Amino acid sequence: MKSCELCPRRCGADRSMGRGVCRVGETVRIARAAPHYGEEPCISGSRGSGAVFFAGCSLGCVYCQNYRLSRGLEGSEVSVEQLADIFRRLEDGGVHNLNLVTGTQFVPQILSALELAKPSVPVVWNCSGYETVETVEALAPYMSVWMPDYKYALSEPAGRYSRAPDYPAVAAAAIRRMVELAGGTETDEEGLLRRGVIIRHLVLPGQVENSRRVIRWVDREFLPGEVLFSLMAQYTPCGSLARFPELQRTLTQEEWDAVLEELENSGIEDGFVQELSAAGEEQIPAFDGTGVF
Repeated sequence: MKSCELCPRRCGADRSMGRGVCRVGETVRIARAAPHYGEEPCISGSRGSGAVFFAGCSLGCVYCQNYRLSRGLEGSEVSVEQLADIFRRLEDGGVHNLNLVTGTQFVPQILSALELAKPSVPVVWNCSGYETVETVEALAPYMSVWMPDYKYALSEPAGRYSRAPDYPAVAAAAIRRMVELAGGTETDEEGLLRRGVIIRHLVLPGQVENSRRVIRWVDREFLPGEVLFSLMAQYTPCGSLARFPELQRTLTQEEWDAVLEELENSGIEDGFVQELSAAGEEQIPAFDGTGVF
């Protein structure tokens, strides 16, 4: 990782000597590895999703609900061999899948660990959507399920809140490639996702038009049954919001209703919709080192 180009920022950092835009060096850092029940039902199931939460983030949204991990870099450093052991322990514990949360900054190490662990359960790539097509293709032989966000269809909020005005086009290209690689949706007899793509979208305060555009993009890009769409209402003020007073509140009922109306008028049929009451810090996992050692 002498000149890192894993994410679309292509910062070129020598991460063997220092940190990239993602705020981390080349040694993997994680803060939690445990069954997680807060994902969509087809991911969490009855025994939980084996979620591994990686420190750092290449996108760095100001409102990140996992900011203690993405910005505060909580967690412990682990070797590739230790990461492989974590994957094995989770699978042996009975989780439905391995759920790799925000791991773009550690792709080479994750792939090496997967080679060692050789999991027999589906592996889920749970990401911001801000990926290069090259990284998606490198991940493809190891991933069964893709779970990207599509946060922004408009450049203005992408630039303001994530310093990534190119996000709409970059994430769209990455998600299209994920869908091509997945080749459709497959569930097992319990309704758990074995293969496919879930596109997530978190509605932000004051950003109804952005959410409308996201829904229209998904509706226009993909055929019924080609992807699952998850519309999320759980926005809770977190992170670095001193300069963003418009984000220092949860959604209003009027905002949520307006986005729901757009979804209902679309051709999107398959997926999930949260309740407005989903907002709250109880959605945030405890980054306390559970399952790391």
